[in-house]
Amino acid sequence: MTRESGQAAVETALTLPLVLFVLLGSLQLFLLSQARLLAQYGAFQATRVGSLNHGACRPMTHAALLSVLPAVHSFLGDATLAGATPGERLGSAFGRFRDNHYRGYKGPGWTDAGTDSEALIWLVREQPRPTPADVVAFDQPLPRAGRREPLRLEVRMIFWAPLRIPLADWVFSRIAAARLGLESYTAQNPLMLTQQANWEREASQTLAPRTAAELSRRIGLGHYMFPIEVSSTMRMMTPPRLSEFAEPECAAPGFNP
Repeated sequence: MTRESGQAAVETALTLPLVLFVLLGSLQLFLLSQARLLAQYGAFQATRVGSLNHGACRPMTHAALLSVLPAVHSFLGDATLAGATPGERLGSAFGRFRDNHYRGYKGPGWTDAGTDSEALIWLVREQPRPTPADVVAFDQPLPRAGRREPLRLEVRMIFWAPLRIPLADWVFSRIAAARLGLESYTAQNPLMLTQQANWEREASQTLAPRTAAELSRRIGLGHYMFPIEVSSTMRMMTPPRLSEFAEPECAAPGFNP
């Protein structure tokens, strides 16, 4: 081996992780963009279903889960799922996630990551704050005593989008933790093995405390997911059920009011 070819081999070995990350990272960015679109659709569907079902959490959660399912599991390509038609396969795949549990991305089995305390979606009903009068006089013309505007269901949803691409999931999580003010990373740079990483934690934390704590916990466990926050608003089509609005949050694994 000549000196030049040896140097080329060394340079290739040093830059290969970075080149690999460019390819895998681009794919992961595309999947995150897709996940955000699905999350926005999921928030709309959850709000729509909630407006038609008295603001009840369970149907809202199921509507959101069905909407984001393609970002979690490619159910049409899973030969282990029961069902001969796409609709039957979708129903079978939904059965795995209907309780809002996430157990990692591995295909059949779903046992490599995640626990029963890790949810795929969090739902918070920012509005309305209904009163007994709102229920009794729901169909009465507006304006009326105590209310001038119609009841609107405003939903904020956080979709914990799985990062499913190897290497890119770890790098994205560590960089996100630094940029979002959670944790610095200054050990060996996996993209340039001859250098130390300089991913310093930002001074200000941009996430809500509860979301930040959950993201830190999942990263620490090696469960790489990214919180995508979206919202949607729609007029209530059915009178609110007061028992459903005792707390604004819809209970989920690891996310209790």
